[in-house]
Amino acid sequence: MSFIWPPMLLTLLLVPVGLAAYAWLDRRRRRRLALYGGATSTAGRSGGRRVGDRVAPVLMLLGLIVLPVAMARPQAVISLPQQEGTVILAFDVSASMAATDLAPTRIAAAKVAAKDFVARQPSGITIGVVAFSDSGISVQAPSNDQATVTAAIDRLTPEKGTSLAGGILASLKAIAVAEAGPYANNYYSNATPAAPTDAPTPVPAGTHAPAVIVLLSDGENNENPDPAVATQAAADKGVRIYTVGIGSAAGADVTVGGFQLHTQLDEAALQGIAQTTGGTYYNATDAQQLRSIYDNLDTQLVLQPQMVEMTGLLAGLSLLLMLAGAAASMFWLGRLP
Repeated sequence: MSFIWPPMLLTLLLVPVGLAAYAWLDRRRRRRLALYGGATSTAGRSGGRRVGDRVAPVLMLLGLIVLPVAMARPQAVISLPQQEGTVILAFDVSASMAATDLAPTRIAAAKVAAKDFVARQPSGITIGVVAFSDSGISVQAPSNDQATVTAAIDRLTPEKGTSLAGGILASLKAIAVAEAGPYANNYYSNATPAAPTDAPTPVPAGTHAPAVIVLLSDGENNENPDPAVATQAAADKGVRIYTVGIGSAAGADVTVGGFQLHTQLDEAALQGIAQTTGGTYYNATDAQQLRSIYDNLDTQLVLQPQMVEMTGLLAGLSLLLMLAGAAASMFWLGRLP
């Protein structure tokens, strides 16, 4: 436990002063009772009065001790239960995403759909952003700071070719890093690296429930490696890929490097990726369907360590103890301590 205002603990020194003052006033009261013929001997008291003489002051004393501790604003690390899950938004930022068959452009439509999705997620869902063109790269580590994620989405612009495999593999790496935690490889060692282990045993598709990939693309692949290999790697890890088709079947012309090319949505490729991994294919023109992705994300209950201030709890306990002491004194002694 630590304290935000530790100097307030010095007020505990007033407790002995208060006890001394209480003892002096009590002796003075007893002398006055004796002077006027009141009963002061312990033997002459009822059992209730003897209990009241002990319990009430103790409760009041405990309340006075807890109060300065509360005033020092204590805080402690407490493990709180929280539902958590990870979503990686994998954006196609190839040159074809500048096509205008979705107004104003494909990439602008993808950003709108993604930002709407981000805004609807609860705080326990961490969202990362991966951009892929002729290769894939994580541009935003999974975070539950929606403003940071949205800013990363806004920075995306069309680049070069399309490597669906690059986007999938970069997304799987982002999930692995997020689940390993920030200190998984944060160490130095002069030990000899261990020999490579066998490939992990594949698991049923979709069984890695707390993490999914949302792949936003027109589906046109023109870079190595083979998307089928990366898709199978995701399936073997149990990670579902929800694909979002950006574009139209009719397609549009786009100028790339001074050449005019025709590009169109490849729904079959995206549907195949989703089917292989246990995910679902959506069309970006139907935003309502995209919002249902979270309904299929099975979050996991984890214990999340958090620094919690305990001022209110201890202040309430102090007040409760003093009220209990006052009530006990009134009940057994007919007066306040």
